[in-house]
Amino acid sequence: MFDLDKWAEIYATVRKHKLRTGLTAFGVFWGIFMLIVLLGAGKGLENGVIKDFNIAKNTVFVWTQRTAVPYKGLKAGRFIKLTNDDMRAIAAEIPEVAVLAPSNQLDGTFTVNRLTKSSSFEVRGDHPDFRQVKPMHILKGRFLNNLDMQEKRKIAVVGERIIEVLFQKGENPIGQFIRIKGIYFQIVGIFRGVGKGEALTEDAQTIFLPLTTLQQTYNKVNEVGYFAMLPKSGVPAALVEEKVKQLLMKRHLVAPDDLKAFGSANIEKEFQDIQGLFTGISTFSWLVSIGTIIAGIIGVGNIMLIVVKERTKEIGVRKSLGATPWSIISLIIQESIVITGVAGWLGLIAGTGIIALIDYLMTRLNVDAGYFSNPEVNVPIALTAVLLLVFSGALAGLIPATKAARVNPVEALRDE
Repeated sequence: MFDLDKWAEIYATVRKHKLRTGLTAFGVFWGIFMLIVLLGAGKGLENGVIKDFNIAKNTVFVWTQRTAVPYKGLKAGRFIKLTNDDMRAIAAEIPEVAVLAPSNQLDGTFTVNRLTKSSSFEVRGDHPDFRQVKPMHILKGRFLNNLDMQEKRKIAVVGERIIEVLFQKGENPIGQFIRIKGIYFQIVGIFRGVGKGEALTEDAQTIFLPLTTLQQTYNKVNEVGYFAMLPKSGVPAALVEEKVKQLLMKRHLVAPDDLKAFGSANIEKEFQDIQGLFTGISTFSWLVSIGTIIAGIIGVGNIMLIVVKERTKEIGVRKSLGATPWSIISLIIQESIVITGVAGWLGLIAGTGIIALIDYLMTRLNVDAGYFSNPEVNVPIALTAVLLLVFSGALAGLIPATKAARVNPVEALRDE
């Protein structure tokens, strides 16, 4: 039930001791403000790092290396070559694999030509499903498709840098031909990679051909450089990584204890490690902020003890006139909640405002801050923090309130 007299008393007390109340409330304000700013900055750092991920977060890569252990009459140091048959075996025997994208690339020194212009670029042969492993923006035309693979079409999907170097400004490259090691390929698409920095630069200088076309055209028949795979939903990437390596060991007569014959990369594990890092940053932010908030709440509790001491005679008069212990307790706790609640909400608003301003300026001015992007505040977490703060404020006022409720009216009236 709303009691106007209590609110009037609280207002009068705060107004009478503005500096004392303000300094006490500032500790609580600063704790919430720090919490919001640190969590928002941590989220901005997380967004920046994750944004730089230019491949699917549960990708598994497997490639070959040299054997280190002799096995079944075969010497150590043998280099294994992956094949299309390995691809078919993985698809048939490992149902946990949802996406299987074999890949290869042209090695050695060569140039890519168009009319009188030429330059060196990375040329890869890939499967249409590779786009699920490595997201990209198709700016014009299309990506590789299954018909390109089946018919071994001489077509190419190129990065933006290829267009800048080999074509005139404003010229439409779609349908035009480029020459790679003396063989002509028709451009059917232009793409831009996802991410930033060095990875984005490499993508801009990459040419994708159908894997089957690259194998046939450049004397790499049946050869695969590596496999990129995505597990089915709910399947750990580590399971796919292990099962694929075991299958390939069996197919290529590699000793079961030879850990060097096949290399692999588990992006899911790397991503989880990064997530663990940001969980640690978030935990540190909470610890620092909670320490400050606790200090502020202790300050509130101390102030309420002073308030009780100053108002001992008043409390004695109230009790002698019939005031119940609960009415005394509720008055003190309510004042404590008001101080912590108002300070907490102001800290929340100020912290959220700072984070929103930083995000606005970065977006408006198109600022590239490296591994920092789109700082944001998790609203449910922020509101939960303030609610916990209000609850803590009630606890901070509970001891002074209990002390006030135990005041003996006779002794209180004698108090000077």
